Amino acid sequence: MLNRVTLCFGLMLLAGYSPAPMANAQTGNQKTPGTLTPVLRARSNVVLVPALVKTKSGEVVFSLTADDFMLTDNGVPQAVKLEPDTDSEPLALAVVVETGGDGALHLPDYGDLGPVLHAVIGGVPHRVAVIAFDSAPRLAVNFTSDGNAAAQVVATLQAGDSGAAILDALNFAIDILRKQPPAYRRAVLLVSETADSGSQTSLENVLREVDDTNTEIYAVAFSSTRAAVGHEAAKLPRPGGSAYEDESYGKGGCMSKGSDPDAHGKRSVQALDCASDLLPPLRLVRMAFLAARDGLKRNVPETVAKLTGGEYFAFKNSNTLTDDLLTVSNDVPNYYVLSFDPRAATAGFHALKLSVKDRPDLIVRARNAYWIDGAEGGEN
Repeated sequence: MLNRVTLCFGLMLLAGYSPAPMANAQTGNQKTPGTLTPVLRARSNVVLVPALVKTKSGEVVFSLTADDFMLTDNGVPQAVKLEPDTDSEPLALAVVVETGGDGALHLPDYGDLGPVLHAVIGGVPHRVAVIAFDSAPRLAVNFTSDGNAAAQVVATLQAGDSGAAILDALNFAIDILRKQPPAYRRAVLLVSETADSGSQTSLENVLREVDDTNTEIYAVAFSSTRAAVGHEAAKLPRPGGSAYEDESYGKGGCMSKGSDPDAHGKRSVQALDCASDLLPPLRLVRMAFLAARDGLKRNVPETVAKLTGGEYFAFKNSNTLTDDLLTVSNDVPNYYVLSFDPRAATAGFHALKLSVKDRPDLIVRARNAYWIDGAEGGEN
C-alpha cells in the first residue's frame, strides 16, 4: 500500500498495523474516499483483506457494504466484516530498484522521482529506504524521513553486474522492514525486470516473509530481454522440494512407496498430495500454489503484487512510471478493508477469492493468498 500502505511476497502483506478490536468493527459501513489500505494480515484468528473495486471503465466504487462481498478461503465461504477506517499510521517504505541485468538500461528513467514519491507516501510520518540489486541486494540508503534524499539516491544509482536476483532483493527488503517500529505500516515499491536471475530464495520463504511482516508490494516492471529467461526462470529454487509440485503419481497409487516424487520421502507430504486428489479445498490450495509458483517463473513482480494485494504496472519509460505511481497514490486511499475469522485455520498456504455478489460487471483487486505458519509450513 503506499499512500496508506500497509508488499503479506507476504504478500505478501506483512505486525505493523493493529486493527481495531473486532467488537468495534461495523458490518455494513459504507466506503468513503480517503481511507487507509492495510495489507492482509493475520492477528490471532483475524485476517484482513484490503480490496479495491472499480467499474470496467476504471471508476472507483465507494458504496458497497460488507454484505455485498463474497469471500472464500480455500473454497470455503467466510463471514466478512468491514473494518473501520484509519488514516494516520506512519509508513515504512522500501524502494527496491534493479541496477543489474536489463535494469541498468533504465537507470536514466529514475532521475526525477521526488514529487511522485511524495504523492505515493502521502501526508503521514514516514521512513524511506533504498535497496539496489543485481546478483545480490545492497542497502543504498537506510531508512530516512527525507523523501527527497531517498529519491536523489535512486537518481544516482550505478549499473551493476548481469544478475537480477529479484526474490533475494525482496527478502532483503522485508527483513529490514521487519526491524522498523511496530507502529509503522510496511510497503515495498519494486522497479525491476520481469524474470528473476540468480536468486537463492524460495517461493515458500517469500510467502512466509511477506505475511509475517504485513508488507504490501507495488511493482513496476519492464520485460526481460535476455535469451536465457526461460532457462533462468526454470532454476527458481525450492530448497528441499515443494509440497505442491504437479508431477503425477507413480504406479500403485498415491500412497505407494516411491509413487510421489514430490514428497522427497516425507509421508506427510505424500498424504497431503493424496488428500488433495480427494478433498476439493486441498486441491484448490494445490492449484493456487502452483499458479503462484508458475507465475514467478513468468513474471515475478506481477505475481508478488497479486499475492499481497498490491498493484502491478508494465514499465515503458519515465513518463509511464510517473503516471503509474500517481495511479497507486490515487487508488490506495479508496480500498475497502475486510476482515474474517477463518473457519479452518490450518497451517500452510491459503487461497483467497473475493467478489461482489451479483455484480460480475465490477473488477475486484484483492490479495489472493496468505500463509499460516506451522511446524512444516508448506506441508500442511
